[in-house]
Amino acid sequence: MLNHTNAISFLQQLFLYTIKEASPINKMSSWLPAQKPRGQVIVVGAGKAAAAMAAEWERIWPQNYPALSGVVVTRYGHSVPTKHIKVLEASHPLPDSAGQAAAQALLNAVSGLNADDQVYYLVSGGASALTTLPVADITLTDKQNINRQLLSHGVPIDAMNTLRKHLSRIKGGRLAAAAAPAHITTLAISDVVGDDISTIGSGAAVADPTTLADIERIVNQYQIDLPSSVAAYLHTAEAETPKNLPNSSAHIIITPHQALSAAQHWAQDQDIDVLYLGDRIGGEAREVAQVMAGIALFQRNLRQNTKPLLILSGGETTVTLNQQQGRGGRNSEFLLALAIALNGADNIYALAADTDGIDGSEDNAGAWLTPDSLFKAHEAGLCATTLLQQHRAYDFFASTEQLLLTTPTRTNINDFRAILVL
Repeated sequence: MLNHTNAISFLQQLFLYTIKEASPINKMSSWLPAQKPRGQVIVVGAGKAAAAMAAEWERIWPQNYPALSGVVVTRYGHSVPTKHIKVLEASHPLPDSAGQAAAQALLNAVSGLNADDQVYYLVSGGASALTTLPVADITLTDKQNINRQLLSHGVPIDAMNTLRKHLSRIKGGRLAAAAAPAHITTLAISDVVGDDISTIGSGAAVADPTTLADIERIVNQYQIDLPSSVAAYLHTAEAETPKNLPNSSAHIIITPHQALSAAQHWAQDQDIDVLYLGDRIGGEAREVAQVMAGIALFQRNLRQNTKPLLILSGGETTVTLNQQQGRGGRNSEFLLALAIALNGADNIYALAADTDGIDGSEDNAGAWLTPDSLFKAHEAGLCATTLLQQHRAYDFFASTEQLLLTTPTRTNINDFRAILVL
């Protein structure tokens, strides 16, 4: 029986179940080639799930098929053991020189192939930052400068990737172009709203629909200060990305909706009503929290003496930083704003987390919220409103001992938000 004592335990179990459903394990066999490949089989990949995907691809690869080789790159601490595919690690969300070297290794692995060879590109969220290989005279420092601005200005992921694609030697279809005439098959775990395959990991192995005109609009809209070398390059013809790649095909093996729908059914099996709001919730984290608080309060007043209700959603919110850099990610900030909006309302519990196990740049996946969270913080001498203004959600939930700490999940389907109304 779900009650106040086990409400948070239920939400934590629900999060872990969602992570299991988002794992590549037992999710990849449908994309094995039906016939034995004639040439080499090269596996490359990038993202927070890249090592886990590579290990699973090795596990299910038929023994009578050509031996696998290749290289993937994942975030520091997100590796798993592999036998034939080399695993590299690099920095996320800000790129580093290890990511630059890894991107070059991916390009090297697919170069010099022929039409009988087959390339598999295993991609998941985080791939863009992990494979920073600038074009022309643009430096890694230039790319890091732009990345910091994109993150601090709250630029949506699709807009971020539009700029990244055009400044990269590997993204926006350029990996596929380097692999030609070999066929390259993308297998992706989606972390983007709408599951646009050309946006996941900046679409390194698929044709790119975005243009230089899109970049001009994004730079103006978000007031991005481009380094002079970048501005000059974007006025050249070679800055445009490939629009036609006949040697490329792509499949999404896991979507946020699939994992969240599985979580919905799991909760329903526990005799809990579910209001599933979908996997496409975006916007400023604190503004989304205001809307969610309104829904939760309405449902609490509407549903007295009925079964518990779970309000479930995914997507990707943003946090636009001010002069205060703060501590905490978008899910923790969502929860802090939710706590303020609920103002200690009884019978409402919540958990929000990033499904990769890291919310922002701290060590927590997210946090959870109980009706007495504001009181606990107040007892510790903290003002929730001030902490929200300073983007210090991590400090708030550290004081209430409600940080959600996990090991790296080695997958990524973006935000997980669950509000439980008893």
